[in-house]
Amino acid sequence: MSTRKVKNILISQPKPSSEKSPYYDIAEKYNLELHFYPFIKVDRLSVKEFRQQRINITDFTAIVFTSRTAVDKFFSICEEMKIVIPEDMKYFCISETVALYLQKYIVYRKRKIFFSQSGKIEGLNNPFTKHSKEKFLFPVPEEHNDEVTQFLDKKKLTYTKSVMYRTVSSDFPADEKMDYDMIIFFSPLGIQSLVKNFPDYKQGDAAIGCFGSATAKAVEDAGLRLDCEAPQPEYPSMVAALDTFLKENHKSHNN
Repeated sequence: MSTRKVKNILISQPKPSSEKSPYYDIAEKYNLELHFYPFIKVDRLSVKEFRQQRINITDFTAIVFTSRTAVDKFFSICEEMKIVIPEDMKYFCISETVALYLQKYIVYRKRKIFFSQSGKIEGLNNPFTKHSKEKFLFPVPEEHNDEVTQFLDKKKLTYTKSVMYRTVSSDFPADEKMDYDMIIFFSPLGIQSLVKNFPDYKQGDAAIGCFGSATAKAVEDAGLRLDCEAPQPEYPSMVAALDTFLKENHKSHNN
């Protein structure tokens, strides 16, 4: 347990767009100062890097999207390369959220769009079976797991994987001291970014919170102490875990 009373917290995510974020409720409840700064950012590959893959987007008749980021980066590459997507292109999306996000780039109702009800690739089983003769393009980040490709292989679909973006460490202001009472991380890459940007960082009596078992392992591997972890059976969200941690933290300092 950290010994310092938590008065300010750095949350390694972009600032919420809504004032209704539960983090603001926590800040008010415990009279805290919140800072938001993402430790990682997603960069699109350059057109030159994309061309090295020798992929011609218009050779494909369908696209598999597993995230809104993939949608953004795909259309960004098309725009820069002046590629016009045929109107009969089919879109297979991992969730309704991703499918609806396509409206940012295409006239939704005029297109053939399929999405998984479950948020998992298996939920597209029937559309894939029905359209098994399509040539699929699958935009992915540089680091990705093979869950989706294993399913596409099982379905014996003709597909090509194309790396279109990568996650990199954010650049911090030169005068950033990283002296917060608590820092909260949401991915192992965030921890890597802390170590890369602040090689002399000493945790001392500051608290570290994290979301996800892979992030917790990264905290440990970096030789840091983990004080607050979610999800747990009793704390499904980061906010719930943080609330409990702060209750204890403030109680021990007010006694």
